[in-house]
Amino acid sequence: MTDLKQLISSEPISIVKAKAQSMNLETYVIGGYVRDQLIGRPSKDIDFVCVGNGISLAREVAKELGKAATFTVFKTYGTASIHWEGHELEFVGARKESYRSESRNPEVSEGTLEEDQNRRDFTINAMAISLNKGSEGDLIDPFEGQKDLERLLIRTPLDPVVTFSDDPLRMMRAIRFSSQLGFDIDADSFDALMSQKERLAIVSQERISDELNKIILSPKPSYGFKLLFHSGILETIFPEMYQLQGVKKVGRHAHKDNFYHTLEVVDNISKHTDDLWLRWAAILHDIAKPATQRYNEKVGWTFHGHEDMGAKWVPKIFKRMKLPLNEKMKYVQKLVKLHLRPIALVKDHVSDSAIRRLLFDAGDDIEDLMTLCNADITSKNPEKVRKYMANFKKVQAKMQEVEANDHVRNFQPPISGEEILATYDIEPSKVIAEIKSKIKESILEGKIPNDHTQAKKLMFKIGSQMQLPLRK
Repeated sequence: MTDLKQLISSEPISIVKAKAQSMNLETYVIGGYVRDQLIGRPSKDIDFVCVGNGISLAREVAKELGKAATFTVFKTYGTASIHWEGHELEFVGARKESYRSESRNPEVSEGTLEEDQNRRDFTINAMAISLNKGSEGDLIDPFEGQKDLERLLIRTPLDPVVTFSDDPLRMMRAIRFSSQLGFDIDADSFDALMSQKERLAIVSQERISDELNKIILSPKPSYGFKLLFHSGILETIFPEMYQLQGVKKVGRHAHKDNFYHTLEVVDNISKHTDDLWLRWAAILHDIAKPATQRYNEKVGWTFHGHEDMGAKWVPKIFKRMKLPLNEKMKYVQKLVKLHLRPIALVKDHVSDSAIRRLLFDAGDDIEDLMTLCNADITSKNPEKVRKYMANFKKVQAKMQEVEANDHVRNFQPPISGEEILATYDIEPSKVIAEIKSKIKESILEGKIPNDHTQAKKLMFKIGSQMQLPLRK
């Protein structure tokens, strides 16, 4: 077990303790840092609560830490923060809160430590360590948060219905902590979570998406998504993913449950990457399957074109969820669109032309695409998995060979539009794009190598066929 007295003797906590005692200001370390220390989880985010003015303490601590410290005051919230050597120190005065039904922003007034602990979201986040003379290192744990850590349990300090109704974002946080820590949500809290889920309507989409991203980045994201699904929250915040769930049957023909398949894929990929957007690509790779689902008596269930439709949905989903509509979104969109291509190469004879086109289309994201495709193999048949993995290795070896010879990843056609204009007596027009396209296709098909000399010969040949006049 963590020695709390030793903990508060280490920097920067020891500096805060010394300043608080010199100012005769009742002060505690509180919240997530205490929780993480008790379970041996690394953390450099430390929250301090003062019974009095937390900003004045923060200002004195910042002076002591010197030029290496960055000090910021948030007057609206009555808080201050210090960034120092990778640590984030947050200071706030102890407070009590009251809520209005139409808002999750409370009315705040000064309070005692007990009142401050009462307002905390979960018992495991309500523990405090004293920095005061006579009680240094004592754990103040009025709601048995330490026992809940041992029981691996998420539980609210007070009535969970009131806790979640007051601040509905706490429902997302409950599921996020469960997913990050591998804890259960206690029965009363989960019942309250289900009953209060409609209250999420008063929470901003940005805050909901921030918690969702933290669930996606947890060690096993499927755990959090299952809690979202069974609580009914997923249907509200992410209806496209909710609609993946279910199996349809016609006679003996049934397709796999695409919701649980997606969770397997996300868990698989999470073993190999902490990249949020690659994990998002795993979540969205089959998102359009319900919309493209068809039954054919000869082949059974099909989902033709789900990769193209899914790629078209990505911007809409990102916009609604207030996720970035930039290169991150385009990256996810590309991987969703291409995720079947390597699998098709595994099934068919691998031609150099097909490899070139995949390398060209995927560009620098080819390794991430292959990671996604490997994660997408969720068959329960070990022999089938072994065969797919062996074939994927052949495809990857072929990619390395083709790339070494042809350099087509992200390649630009060796002949530019400017060179075509300088060669032929023509105005800028679609003709230039047509010539460049024919050169590109010839390179991808392996008809000519990817070099300027051969491309220029082909340009003259194409120009002659099109009867283009040379510049004098």
